[in-house]
Amino acid sequence: MTATLTAPAPVKNKGGKPKANREAILLFLPALLPVLILSVYPLIRGIALGFTDARAGLHVETNFVGFDNFGKLVQNHLFWDSFRIGVIWTLSVTILQFVAALGLALLLNANLRFRGVARTLALIPWAMPPVVVAIMWRLLLHPTNGPVNEVLQKLNLTDHPINFLGDFSTALPAVIVVGIWVGMPMTTITLLAGLQGIDRTLYEAAAVDGASTWSQFWNITLPQLRTVIVAITSLDMIWNFNSFGLVYVLTAGGPGGKTMLPMLFAYNEAFRYGNFGMAAAMGDVMVVIIIGFLFFYLRNRLRSEA
Repeated sequence: MTATLTAPAPVKNKGGKPKANREAILLFLPALLPVLILSVYPLIRGIALGFTDARAGLHVETNFVGFDNFGKLVQNHLFWDSFRIGVIWTLSVTILQFVAALGLALLLNANLRFRGVARTLALIPWAMPPVVVAIMWRLLLHPTNGPVNEVLQKLNLTDHPINFLGDFSTALPAVIVVGIWVGMPMTTITLLAGLQGIDRTLYEAAAVDGASTWSQFWNITLPQLRTVIVAITSLDMIWNFNSFGLVYVLTAGGPGGKTMLPMLFAYNEAFRYGNFGMAAAMGDVMVVIIIGFLFFYLRNRLRSEA
């Protein structure tokens, strides 16, 4: 006569669900509550505020106005100018940042001397606060006392100081250069991690077949990095589109609105002119755009995993 061993049934609470589920929820709550209070609630509150005529001040009556704020935005050419500048800024910084970061990642992935030191130095711009970076670059680009102008004049590349951040033609390119410098380390490290995950035998087999360095890069490196590239460029576009502190300290949207990003425009509308409802409507538009970026990222991520 043989005995049959069976696994014990999971302990259940009165509701019929495993007790472990309730314990997991209790352990999850301390991490979830700050997110709900500090992120989710302000987001929902901000979205709802875009449908009102809220203004700054004490005891100011707030009324629901529906889509009136969005209708005003459509007719506001200053908003569309800021949106155009924001698109130029986002695409320029993201694309040039990726190209520069990929080149630096390939260099740091090579078997060079002092590679560890170079990798550490590459992280310095990312470790510095954006406000500190902006102040530093303002000093570097100062028209009379900045070292950049001094070097250009010594090399006879210009015969007079250039006001990089104050001239209509150079303000946006100068801010884009600073944005590339700030965001490149994170992109570089992400791409470097992807490069180190590529199987080296692929390159060895390609070299045996007589493939050139460019052919190996185009047919092995880029396809193997596809998932990483989609992920980091999508995140970079979201971060760059939401940029505020760096550009605010550098130019505050000037000169003449040439660097007025959408976030700066919404900030001025809210805290300079007191139109909280209109500023929140601008934020709603930007939320929709960011959701579009996230949808693009998640769709490509799911395709890669499939």
